[in-house]
Amino acid sequence: HAMTGWRIGYTAGPAEIIKAMKKIQSQSTSNPASISQWAAVEALTGPQDFMEEMIREFDIRRRFLVDELNRMEGVSCMMPKGAFYAFPNIKGLLGGKMGNGIIDDSSALAFYLLDEAKVALVPGSAFGAEGYIRISYATSMENIQEGLNRIRHALAENS
Repeated sequence: HAMTGWRIGYTAGPAEIIKAMKKIQSQSTSNPASISQWAAVEALTGPQDFMEEMIREFDIRRRFLVDELNRMEGVSCMMPKGAFYAFPNIKGLLGGKMGNGIIDDSSALAFYLLDEAKVALVPGSAFGAEGYIRISYATSMENIQEGLNRIRHALAENS
């Protein structure tokens, strides 16, 4: 239902895994707001006829984004199987000169692309995965194409 920002959900699994998850999740996503709970009820019990089309559209965007990222020198990306985010490996770009400095980590690349390309993404270090960035494809195909063009242009200026 594309409700990742609502911070609501459930998990089923082996007790030892759930116990470990509780330690991590307890402060960030426990006790969702009542509006999130009502939105989830509506999402689960309301009309579902749009789901196939939504899934198809997200798949088109996902495949396009990953294919284009894999065409960029220094970037490699596996096909995501979860939410609407790609998590490309950008280790091939680290150590390179971009703008007035050296891109030595994912935060530096994220800030560079925000400043130079006006593209917002999240450094992998925010998830404990240095050398990666997170890019959302929960937008129109036109926005994805434009964002990728801007990234390519910003990276090409320094090659």
